[in-house]
Amino acid sequence: MSTGLRRTAFSLLVLLALALVFWYANRPRPIPVRVHTVAYGTVEETVANTRVGSVKACRRSRLSPEIGGQIERLWVEEGDSVKQGQLLLSLWNRDFQAQVALAKNETEVARASADAACLRAENARRQAARLPPLYKRNLVSEEAVDQADTEAKALTEECRAAKAAITVREARLALAEAQLAKTLLYAPFDGLVAEVYGEEGEYATPSPPAVPTPPAVDLISAECFYISVPIDEIDSGHLTPGLEARIHIDAFGERQFPGRLRRIAPYVSEVEKQARTVEVEVDFLQSEDEALQRPGYSADVEIILARRGNTLRIPTEAVREADQVLVLEQDRLVERRLETGLSNWDWTEVRQGLSAGEEVVLSLDREGVQAGAEAYAEEK
Repeated sequence: MSTGLRRTAFSLLVLLALALVFWYANRPRPIPVRVHTVAYGTVEETVANTRVGSVKACRRSRLSPEIGGQIERLWVEEGDSVKQGQLLLSLWNRDFQAQVALAKNETEVARASADAACLRAENARRQAARLPPLYKRNLVSEEAVDQADTEAKALTEECRAAKAAITVREARLALAEAQLAKTLLYAPFDGLVAEVYGEEGEYATPSPPAVPTPPAVDLISAECFYISVPIDEIDSGHLTPGLEARIHIDAFGERQFPGRLRRIAPYVSEVEKQARTVEVEVDFLQSEDEALQRPGYSADVEIILARRGNTLRIPTEAVREADQVLVLEQDRLVERRLETGLSNWDWTEVRQGLSAGEEVVLSLDREGVQAGAEAYAEEK
């Protein structure tokens, strides 16, 4: 072989080696992907709230005196436990106390006057009853008999009028006591004092109709709590009272509380444009769970519409549009179309398209993850 041919062959070999090195350095490399092994389990169809809800007390009253006045005494503080009928607040009311005392005295005077009038009437009736036999014996005149009878009737009417005056005085006493009661604020049920608005010496003003003003005392029952959350109007048609629910309270992290749907509002709320919701209420099933709650805790609920156990399932995050998934087969990604059933945020039921033991891809947002790409399952 001539020197020229040897040089040409050597140059070709060098070029071929460089081409191989370039191809090897730039060849597509297998993509690491997160996978989930298809298996059997439980799948639920659920409805969740659209905005955060709240823990609410079954009974909560924002209390104010019926009339305005200066706060003379606050009988409770924030955080106090109170019993039904316990005095919470009293306004300055010595004028009303004086009116009650006056009405009581007037009532006593009226009772005494009535007793005296009725005694006189009774005596007059006895005197009148004695005269007719004497008249028959000509011992008294007919005029004396008539006069005694008239006197007895008159005194009887005075007795009746005096008794009626007692009723009037008692009504005035009841009115004075009612006016006094308006200056006293009592607990309508057992509960906890959440907040007290105002201080002794300040002026308390009751809330007029349609004009919200702060109450004097915010009283909350600590015996019963429930969850109130908004549900999208589209989902509300699937709901019926009694459905099982799961309650998530932010204050308790990942912990879940069992609940049951008790009420669906009979109207739709339009909080924002194109955002219509239906308010629903969910009860706690266990009293020990209620005991942990505080009114105002933020809460979410999942209402379970249907449940199917021991069914083939995959994580919902693996499902792409049109119910498609990527399956890792022999180090290559293959696209599958599924027939799905029940689904929620966590799991989707697979009716056709996959078998137990196959591996579906979860990391769909990684660069290069598509059908036909080489891939391998990264370690969990």
